[in-house]
Amino acid sequence: MMSLAGRTGAVAPYLKATKHTFTNLVLPGGKELVAVAAPAGTRLAHTDIKIPDFSDYRRPEVTDPSKSSQDSSEGRRVFSYLVTGSTAVVGVYAAKTVVTQFVSSMSASADVLALSKIEIKLGDIPEGKNVTFKWRGKPLFVRHRTEKEIATEAAVNLSELRDPQHDKDRVLNPEWVIVLGVCTHLGCVPIANAGDFGGYYCPCHGSHYDASGRIRKGPAPLNLEVPYYEFPDDDTVVVG
Repeated sequence: MMSLAGRTGAVAPYLKATKHTFTNLVLPGGKELVAVAAPAGTRLAHTDIKIPDFSDYRRPEVTDPSKSSQDSSEGRRVFSYLVTGSTAVVGVYAAKTVVTQFVSSMSASADVLALSKIEIKLGDIPEGKNVTFKWRGKPLFVRHRTEKEIATEAAVNLSELRDPQHDKDRVLNPEWVIVLGVCTHLGCVPIANAGDFGGYYCPCHGSHYDASGRIRKGPAPLNLEVPYYEFPDDDTVVVG
């Protein structure tokens, strides 16, 4: 095993050169380095800068430096609240105006509203007959029932109905039945005064409705729909 002295002797020239280089770099001439203090900078006062005058923007209550601003804080606070409240009121009013105009622009026009209603003269429909009208793109059935039909439909047992509904709950005037002519199964148009119950019959899939528009037989799940209507007088009905 090589001794420490042998290894030192082999690399001695390199160690010497390193030592010489280190001495020349760090300690030239074998003397210690002495730190030399750098001269301190001189700070100048810029007395030529003009300070802005904000007196025009200050309230008269706080311009006097000898008075405390707390003495006028209540009045200044009230003024701030007044400005904030006024701004809020104006903002709410503006928002209300914008929303009102937006909603009004989406509402139906007068001609559209006119088409959404239909006025029917009942004197033109004889007793026992059904007349079909077109309303909102759908067939509308208006039926003038006889006394026998009224009594028959009023006596129906609700437990026998698929969609239980009493006849008096479907009419405003027992003489008149007003329903949409759209089958509740798949939307076909039923035939009036037909079927096993003398009301309406759907030829598409065989649904039978009575003279009150209630489903009695077939695949339809619900009764014929009753739209909103009213009687302005005894001879007129307005649907819609």
